Amino acid sequence: MSQVSANELEKKLYILIEGLPYFVLDVRFTSPTARGASTMVKSKVRNLLNGAVLDKTFKTAEKFDLADVEKVPAAFLYASGSDYCFMDNATFEQFSLSAEKLAEQRFYLKENLEVQALKLNGTVVSLELPVYVELAVTETDPVMKGTSSSGRSMKKATLETGIEVQVPLYIEPGTSVRVNTETGEVAGRA
Repeated sequence: MSQVSANELEKKLYILIEGLPYFVLDVRFTSPTARGASTMVKSKVRNLLNGAVLDKTFKTAEKFDLADVEKVPAAFLYASGSDYCFMDNATFEQFSLSAEKLAEQRFYLKENLEVQALKLNGTVVSLELPVYVELAVTETDPVMKGTSSSGRSMKKATLETGIEVQVPLYIEPGTSVRVNTETGEVAGRA
């Protein structure tokens, strides 16, 4: 199994921390202010088994094994209660993941959405979503007179999956918007 040191960590890397698989969401290097102290690596990681997002700090000398994660193309089929059902596009086998395991990812799932299923030891443990998904706006706050002149150019909107986002003032219900699945920000009309 290949290893990577803490100073080689980068976004979108799969590593093992204390035997558990994690996905690296963000990495920052901080230089110490005291003499003789070593540079620290601050990272935000998501546990692939339970979806928990943690802030971890490592010394640059620490080493991690790379997680043996296999990516398999899959499609979202439907939600049934708290289970979300998918189909493996290679084998046509169906599998499901719980709402608890998907966490915030479930708000970006739309019927027939193409995703990457992440398999660890042959079992699907998580998903990798496309960077952008197109979702329809179902409800928005009304535009009040004078809001654009006061510098406020965004309003709250609810999308078809139930997630609430900030959209430009000109977006109305029924409009489809592109949403970044990593940040939750709207990138304009679809």
